[in-house]
Amino acid sequence: MHPATAQTGPHSEADRLRARAVWLYHVEGMTQNDIATHLGVNRITVVRLLADARRRNEVRITVSAPLADLIELERALERRHGIARAIVAPHADPDTDPTRVIAAAAGAFISGAMRAGMTVGVGWGRTLSTTLPFITGATLENFRVVSLLGGIAAARRFNPAEFAWQFTELFQGEGFLIPAPAVVDSPETKHALLERCGLAAIFEMADKLDVALLSAGGITTLTTSYRTGYLSEADRQSLIEAGAVGDVLYNFIDAQGAVVDHPVNRRAISVDLARLRRTPERVLISGGAEKVAVLRAAIANLAPTVLVTDEQTARALAG
Repeated sequence: MHPATAQTGPHSEADRLRARAVWLYHVEGMTQNDIATHLGVNRITVVRLLADARRRNEVRITVSAPLADLIELERALERRHGIARAIVAPHADPDTDPTRVIAAAAGAFISGAMRAGMTVGVGWGRTLSTTLPFITGATLENFRVVSLLGGIAAARRFNPAEFAWQFTELFQGEGFLIPAPAVVDSPETKHALLERCGLAAIFEMADKLDVALLSAGGITTLTTSYRTGYLSEADRQSLIEAGAVGDVLYNFIDAQGAVVDHPVNRRAISVDLARLRRTPERVLISGGAEKVAVLRAAIANLAPTVLVTDEQTARALAG
């Protein structure tokens, strides 16, 4: 038997969880215990999910569901890149911007993943900022949010500090922002800020994160770093010549995921990727044709536990 989910409206996290359980049980032949382990729930929940799918007439002889193809694609991504969970947002038109659909899927995931007592590190960018309206906030005790990148003096829509602050407010938590620019004028200035101005203490909080919410930036002029004026065109061209395909938190990386030897990397006020790799849950949220190369690189470097992307990007990454 093959799974079929007859849905026409937006797919909730409950729909997605149920569809994944059905797929793993009926298509991949996993046991209920194995499914429970894979999905991070107990066996009773799996039994209920499967029973609910049958009650909804979502299990038939043929595949007739809009979610079925996406779940197969999610599983392909998980196997191809060793990711514990891939979330693929439907996006049929390759010529349109997938940011909003990715943000909606990410917002639903984040809403269900946040817990009291967590310390969450957050990145920045247009995709992460767009998730805010899709996140269901709550009052969580002992909830801390750490910005992983410096900001800028002028308030702009995609300021890293602004996203961290708004995210903190959603959960009535305690925020820790980096009171310094994202990129400074020299490595010496960076060293002085870290060692003499107390910024190192904030960065050390990155060693105690439970979750890191990250995005990847491409190297084209369409990406946030360049549209907001954070980097010059000369910097961009120089980074390309050094082999960079994009960045994660202003850590510019090459196609294999290695940090490139470039002055911008030595001037960025951000948490380094080696430190982030020690975070138990690393959530990478990004997509778009201009980001396929940097996403491959970021996956190689960070080994994310969760990837949230769109259908078109997922197909490119799964190939």
